[in-house]
Amino acid sequence: MTATAPLIRVVDASRVYVSGDSEIRALDHASLEIRRGEFVAIMGQSGSGKSTLMNILGCLDRPTEGRYEVNGVDVGSLNPDELAALRRDTFGFVFQRYNLLATVSAAENVELPAIYAGMAQDARRQRAKSLLAKLGLGERTDHRPNQLSGGQQQRVSIARALMNDAEVILADEPTGALDSRSGAEVMALLKQLHSEGRTIILITHDASVAEHAERIVHIKDGRIVDDSGVKRAVAGSNQRVSNAAQANWLDDLEEAVKMAMRSLRANKFRSALTLLGVMIGVAAVVTMLAIGNGSKEAVMKQISAMGSNLLLVFPGAPGSRPTGDIATLVPADAQAISEMDNVVAVSPERKTRATLRMGSIDYQSNITGVWPAYQVTQNWPMASGTFVTEDDVRSYATVIVIGKTVAKNLFPNDEDPVGQFILVGNTPFEIIGVLSTKGANSFGSDMDDAAFVPLSTGFNRLFGQQYLGSVNVKLASDEKTAETQEEIRQLLMSRHHLEDFQIRSTSSFMAAAASTQNTLTLLLGCVAAISLIVGGIGVMNIMLVSVTERTREIGVRMATGARASNILLQFNTEALVVCGIGGLIGVALGFTAGFIAKALGTNVAFTPTPALLALGSALLTGMLFGYLPARKAAYMDPVVALASE
Repeated sequence: MTATAPLIRVVDASRVYVSGDSEIRALDHASLEIRRGEFVAIMGQSGSGKSTLMNILGCLDRPTEGRYEVNGVDVGSLNPDELAALRRDTFGFVFQRYNLLATVSAAENVELPAIYAGMAQDARRQRAKSLLAKLGLGERTDHRPNQLSGGQQQRVSIARALMNDAEVILADEPTGALDSRSGAEVMALLKQLHSEGRTIILITHDASVAEHAERIVHIKDGRIVDDSGVKRAVAGSNQRVSNAAQANWLDDLEEAVKMAMRSLRANKFRSALTLLGVMIGVAAVVTMLAIGNGSKEAVMKQISAMGSNLLLVFPGAPGSRPTGDIATLVPADAQAISEMDNVVAVSPERKTRATLRMGSIDYQSNITGVWPAYQVTQNWPMASGTFVTEDDVRSYATVIVIGKTVAKNLFPNDEDPVGQFILVGNTPFEIIGVLSTKGANSFGSDMDDAAFVPLSTGFNRLFGQQYLGSVNVKLASDEKTAETQEEIRQLLMSRHHLEDFQIRSTSSFMAAAASTQNTLTLLLGCVAAISLIVGGIGVMNIMLVSVTERTREIGVRMATGARASNILLQFNTEALVVCGIGGLIGVALGFTAGFIAKALGTNVAFTPTPALLALGSALLTGMLFGYLPARKAAYMDPVVALASE
């Protein structure tokens, strides 16, 4: 290629738009050559095709027919990323409406092309400030576009076009939105840039503006109808060598995060609503799983406290619901079981509910008739006094052992209950002991709200009929649990001649309880996850709105060299930032709600896993629900995006 070879060559190019059954030829078989260092004005009235030609020259659009070459390379053969690189390194755009990003400063607007070129942060900041100072805006670098006049905004636009040392400046009606003085200043700047060796392509409908150019090309109805031709020899080197560095993904990510934070600040109320959905979802996951795990731990702890070597015998055929109204177990069955090998202790029991009276205080509680071994089978130590003895059972003694809750209600002044007499129904019972605190069971019932009498006394004074509600059997070795369970079954079968009883082990209770609690925890987690998904849908909705609102911004970024991957990263990162912030706040709220629930008496168990799971789910939600809006933004047509209002 010689030094006089054209920088730009358009050969018989057409741009056709199809609207229904009709075709609109915005550009009709146009041919044009522009050499390095020229100052060319492309002039025509509205609808003449000059803007379409400019879009093709700036690689924002492609011809439907014909050929377009830059530095001898057929633009039609380039992929989207290569086109983005060409826009970034070769062309600088100066738009009629400036197309500055409203949420960033003048310097940051100027830096934009260098970000996509991979220029180091310090270097691009220095260059941006230098360019603005050169254009008379040294004191305005930190001002946002709405703090600048029209002429100043256009200077920022020119500085942005020069940021990557563009070889070609494409100016689309650069004075159209300016007063005459500002317009004259902008044209003087363009002429100065031309004098420095840059190629200037000016799009205008104004003849007085076109007169500043050395060459005027007239276009009408999509056809080039007149060309004044090159008026002087052009000196220039061969193809310009780009000094752009390899784009750094960390810089891209940093820019994406910064823009995400600006977007959040620019729309505070909408951002708060979006964050709220994610926060509620994450907080619900953390709190629900903590409550579920706490409930499971409490159940397992209570069952484990009884030991794994405990068998429970209930009346009623297998599969039926055990109740105290089934008269199939009797004390003789318990006595027979107690004589078996591997059995340490046996305690039959029968329950009822009765009113206890101490002086003028009445209190209703659970009364259980037991044998002395009950205390051993339940691992329940005494706080004071003694438990029921064998002598008490044999002698039908009217003695009673009470739990802490009963003691507090019958003796509110904290006097010692042991040795005192209370009425159970109309029968006086002597309190011989107070059990230590047991707490609530897995169903939330107060286990200390109970009283115990000798089983024989209960049959005689309280229950009436002499059958059992259950039999607790403590084994010497849990290794023989299954074997002993079968022996008890055979024993009772031989005594009853039918299987009108059920035998369960604490290990089976633990398995069933664990399964139930896991199911409950999963259910709670699913309910919470649904709220997180709803929050994700809210994020997607807001991101789609954001893409629509910022369509022109997307076009500007593409015009300054952003690749599809840059735009995709930008909007995906915004969704991730929203969900990440919402997730972190949600985790904090979840722990706070959990601590409040714990203070109110709910079993709560915090572990890192639910919090990490919830936060990870929030980020995944942002990635999934942010992808569609991001993809929509990334694959926009630059021309359509720039034309958006």
